[in-house]
Amino acid sequence: AHISAYLQETCYWTARKFALNFSNSSSIADYFQIAIARLDKILKSFNPQYSSYLKSYAELAFERIIKDELRLRRQTHICSDWALLHKLSRKRLINSLQNMGFNTQTINCYTLAWECFQELYTGNNAKIRQLTKPDAETWEAITNLYNVERLSRLSSSTPAINQQTIEQWLLSAAKAARTFLYPKFISADASLKEGEDDSFLDILSKDAQDSVLAEIIEQEETANIQNQQTQLNQVLKQAINSLEAESQQLLQLYYVQQLTQKEIAAQLEMKQYTVSRRLHKIKKSLLLTLTKWSQKTLHISPKPDVLDAINKSLEEWLKFYYGHANTVKK
Repeated sequence: AHISAYLQETCYWTARKFALNFSNSSSIADYFQIAIARLDKILKSFNPQYSSYLKSYAELAFERIIKDELRLRRQTHICSDWALLHKLSRKRLINSLQNMGFNTQTINCYTLAWECFQELYTGNNAKIRQLTKPDAETWEAITNLYNVERLSRLSSSTPAINQQTIEQWLLSAAKAARTFLYPKFISADASLKEGEDDSFLDILSKDAQDSVLAEIIEQEETANIQNQQTQLNQVLKQAINSLEAESQQLLQLYYVQQLTQKEIAAQLEMKQYTVSRRLHKIKKSLLLTLTKWSQKTLHISPKPDVLDAINKSLEEWLKFYYGHANTVKK
């Protein structure tokens, strides 16, 4: 329990990063729920022999979990029902049908229909994601194969079916698979009913409201955190302004114009390794400034995992800072 509470803050900051970087309806709490649900698996897979920094390991694992969830959501939007049926394994199909509450006899019928579909309808493999509905001739062949196979594969009382029935079965199977593999994610901030203000968060128990997550979110919203963020921005801006003009130009080219090191070298008429070395030196200087500020203000010890986290935060800050500056100019 202590370790779980210890890692919830890491999970929160990971969730916050995704909520800020992806403009969709998911909130910090939504991403937090996705990642924290897999905490037990993360702890089981952690091997202290390979890494002694559990927090850094968990951060990468949380990021991977959220990215996988986003990828699955994207797939469910771009994949047709017929393509989804082709992607399914027999085991996942059966699990999907069981999840929907179908009985054994129905599952056996649906599975046989799916096998006949798999055997006779391949479509254009180059465009499998957008596989379209089979034509009438293919439906007839699928139906005929099913009616023949049922005699030896299913119970003797199983009746023959027509094309409309087998099509409906396959569509139901696709719906079941989509629900099972890519469940619809409902935001915890979503209204319970249209036109009402009450959300799922409003009906959570008092214990849930008093969880570590709620405490972290509440802390972030306090004036103290806002003040620290303001201080951090000022410290880094001052550090950038104190850089030599050439160093500031390098940062502008790299983060605002988003040029590669090779392109920067060509524009400034210097060697690429020189550009790389100078960028590294600039970032090292800013990292030192940020680390000193963290030690003094946040009382954070500069351990390797902490320095790695600070370095990542610095990179994100630079992208946001120069990206915002570029937007303002436009």
